[in-house]
Amino acid sequence: MKKMLVLLSVILLGIQIQAQKTNLVFFTEQGERFYLVLNGIQQNTEPQSNMMITDLPAPFYKLKIIFEDTLLGAINKNIAFGQETETTFIIKKSIDNEWIVRYMNELPLGQEPPPPPTRQVIVYSTVQPANAIAISNPVITATMATPPANTSVGLPVSDPGTGVNTNMNIDGTAINTTTTTAVNTTSSGNTTPSKEAGKVKDAKESPKYVMPGYTGPIGCPWPVTPDEFEKVKKSIYSKSTEDSRLSAARQVIAANCFLCEQVKAIILLFGFEDTRLELAKYAYGYTYDIGNYYQLNDAFTFESSIKELNEYINSFRW
Repeated sequence: MKKMLVLLSVILLGIQIQAQKTNLVFFTEQGERFYLVLNGIQQNTEPQSNMMITDLPAPFYKLKIIFEDTLLGAINKNIAFGQETETTFIIKKSIDNEWIVRYMNELPLGQEPPPPPTRQVIVYSTVQPANAIAISNPVITATMATPPANTSVGLPVSDPGTGVNTNMNIDGTAINTTTTTAVNTTSSGNTTPSKEAGKVKDAKESPKYVMPGYTGPIGCPWPVTPDEFEKVKKSIYSKSTEDSRLSAARQVIAANCFLCEQVKAIILLFGFEDTRLELAKYAYGYTYDIGNYYQLNDAFTFESSIKELNEYINSFRW
């Protein structure tokens, strides 16, 4: 009887382990063919533009995408995903013309559609194939891109130091602003988010907020108030998809100035590491107390993400 119980326990454990395995789908937007490497092991022996890796036992992997066209280079990144799911990633060029690996969606196993005939299905392997390619391509560290999204975010912002009131209506990829001052001057225009937009301005341009106890470098002059920030968070979180939330977050960040703790609260609205990393980079130029940016480190799971953020900050010197 005891032996039967032990045998039953082993069988149940095996079933549980098997049930926790996951499928990953990768495809290129424009049909570029690539080799896929997980934890240093090449998975496909022939380059593909659309493939699924099945039966992955772990929730984290170090990913490398090596394009068949060596001029396109390679992409390095860490990926994390839910267990017992089929998770899909798209490989594409960002709006900055950089190669990225973007999370698209995930479905519980058993609810996923059958793979199309153009998709190669490969069982995950921990053995390097005999004809593995030599990994000598230049490596590109993958970042995230902001997809087009039909989002609309309205936010009134007042600068108590200058008496300027600004009403921002964010729609799509442009930010329309209407500004009024004490002499009733009205101006309007479009602002496209950029790294340059967040750089420190000359002190004579406008008065700056003084943060009690903070004496470090300043990235922008006047952060939003707590009440305004709550409106920002609710507006971002109300979007139905990760992509639309990301688009709304980038647009609102580009039109405002935030405290480091507010930036951290925004990136924690997102569940995926690469989305958080992209926003952390993007928001750096729109943060008041940039000397406190190290506080964002504990929002990341991977040390490589923290290192990449620090390298970005070091390259972003005024």
